[in-house]
Amino acid sequence: MGSHPAPHPSGDETFGLNPRLEAALTRTIEPPTSTSLPGRIAIRRARLSIAAAVLVTAPALALRAVQADVAHPLEAAAFGLAIVGAAFLLSWAAEAAQVDIPAGLAIAILALIAVLPEYAVDFVFAWKGGESFAATGPACLPLDGGAESPCSLALANMTGANRLLIGVGWTMVVFIAFVRLRRAGRIPRGERWEGVRLERARSTEIAFLAIATIYSLFLPLKHSITLVDAGVLVTLFVLYSIRVARAQAEEPHLVGPAEYVGTRSAGLRRGAVVTMAVFAAVVILFVAERFAEALVASGESLGISEFLLVQWIAPLASETPELLVAGLYAWRLNTSAGLGTLVSSKVNQWTLLVGTLPIVFAVAASGFHGLPLDTVQREELFLTAAQSFFAVAILSSLTMSLREAGFLFALFWGQFVLGAIVPPHLHGIERVAIGVVYLVLGCWVLITDRRRIPGLLREGVRTPAR
Repeated sequence: MGSHPAPHPSGDETFGLNPRLEAALTRTIEPPTSTSLPGRIAIRRARLSIAAAVLVTAPALALRAVQADVAHPLEAAAFGLAIVGAAFLLSWAAEAAQVDIPAGLAIAILALIAVLPEYAVDFVFAWKGGESFAATGPACLPLDGGAESPCSLALANMTGANRLLIGVGWTMVVFIAFVRLRRAGRIPRGERWEGVRLERARSTEIAFLAIATIYSLFLPLKHSITLVDAGVLVTLFVLYSIRVARAQAEEPHLVGPAEYVGTRSAGLRRGAVVTMAVFAAVVILFVAERFAEALVASGESLGISEFLLVQWIAPLASETPELLVAGLYAWRLNTSAGLGTLVSSKVNQWTLLVGTLPIVFAVAASGFHGLPLDTVQREELFLTAAQSFFAVAILSSLTMSLREAGFLFALFWGQFVLGAIVPPHLHGIERVAIGVVYLVLGCWVLITDRRRIPGLLREGVRTPAR
């Protein structure tokens, strides 16, 4: 990325780009020939992937256009698949766009594009919560059916997405890398594996995530997330974006359809990026509200907790592309890029997403009220912040070992196991218990590595970007 050099007369397809990217663009996939079978297969797979992502949006767009009367679970599945397809297109477009967009602009735009599906769904619930608050007061009763308060659903999607990102995403990268290295004979049996190591530049993400996490640990002590909280978290995201924008730019690591698009000629590449991004954004904005409504209605008709569907099924639709891309990086043993991508997403979600929800809620409620937190939401928020605390403590060493990933994975699923064992009248205790375990383990890691923490924070926040 970086600033563009002055244009120069040339027939080269890298016209107008900085020299750092010229090498990347010269890797353009060659047209199919009788001797380029791998290239032909790569092109075919990339085109089929893009076509498939577009096609899975068709049923939802058709349902939205004709207003057909369809069973709510089928409706939710169709709209959810559309969001998955659109999220893949956005992911590929955002990656390919890094070839052309200067660093500062890339940070501002790509950070938003990458999490647009998650934001769109969460904003729908926050807006409905605000409307309900305006109509029914602090009780925040549902206005269009359903058993759950829309105010509680607004945070359910956010907490689920954040915990999935760490408990499934971060650990998946470590597990895949370990299996690949062990099969390749690069980890002899009986020898301890150091784990996935992040580049030193990722100290910025870890430092800002640490600050946001410490602040968020105090949110469960309150009865609402206020506009003041929103201001603090959004400011953290802005400072983080400025900090990253000043860092030394790196050549983007493109794979799959993103590589196919990113290595086209300048005109084709930019046209494809814009087309994919606009189409995906329109699809998401077109179906997000119906997806949210169909999920709630499905829970009511099937007798399944609406809270459970919103907390785990909705984030799966929006997070799947990102998790698959990180998994592909890990499979190709580009582990730093795989884990680093998910760490950056965690910073975005834990600052900008959490910070903007109270703003959306306040606008919908036509006032300055904070987003209400009931007992369950405070427990969920505590568990999410505690998980983030333990994960940040682990990454303070810029590595995640197999054992550490195992702890994160086991504790993530441990909540569900305890929830099935605990009697109904004690529900909620499993969230608090697991949260306390996260905090204790996080404190132990920080005490053990206490000498390196000040240097990591200093380098992440204050040291001049190189």
